Amino acid sequence: MNDTPEQALEHEDLPVEHSKSAPEDRSVAGPLDADEANAVRPYVDLGGVKIVPRPELQLRLEVEEGTKRVVAVGLDYAGSTLQVQPFAAPRSSGLWHEIRAQIADQIAKQGGKATEREGTFGPELLAEIPIVAGGSETGRRIARFIGVDGPRWFLRGVIAGEGAVDEQAAEKIEDLFRSIVVVRGNSPMPPRDLIPLHMPATTPGAVGETE
Repeated sequence: MNDTPEQALEHEDLPVEHSKSAPEDRSVAGPLDADEANAVRPYVDLGGVKIVPRPELQLRLEVEEGTKRVVAVGLDYAGSTLQVQPFAAPRSSGLWHEIRAQIADQIAKQGGKATEREGTFGPELLAEIPIVAGGSETGRRIARFIGVDGPRWFLRGVIAGEGAVDEQAAEKIEDLFRSIVVVRGNSPMPPRDLIPLHMPATTPGAVGETE
């Protein structure tokens, strides 16, 4: 399967340490670490992340061909889509500054354009990504790449649809991103390894789910 800018960037070299990139109120407003979350609040448990169910939220699990490994969680909400992936990260340094540059470079190699700007969660990329069919470009889609460095984890999100171009829609999908809880676990993991995701044991009625 060919990598796209939305795919995980795992097992890359980490030549230098980078500072963490996260909102100042992350530990209170989210995205939260499992130790920071309300233990009695209902969540859809997907392993590496927990999602708060809400009306009209549809959940999809993106599965890697061949290995059948769940590699991302897709959330459809309020006219927008949000793809999220949790990664292991060092305790004292972050991943987003370096990964952001690599995503921008990958988009440029595909003939697209990525502009860095300051967003709700800190630096983000606003990207125009070519849509190719039959070997020819048929259009471009707009996507926002966001990222937050937490305690021993990094959470990346890709926003498309209304949330990438409309301010009010963006607020709704950003609120959804903030509500995510990352479950890093205590097992040793190299930086950039995808924190394992899995199918939920049960799915509350507010959340639909397809593979």
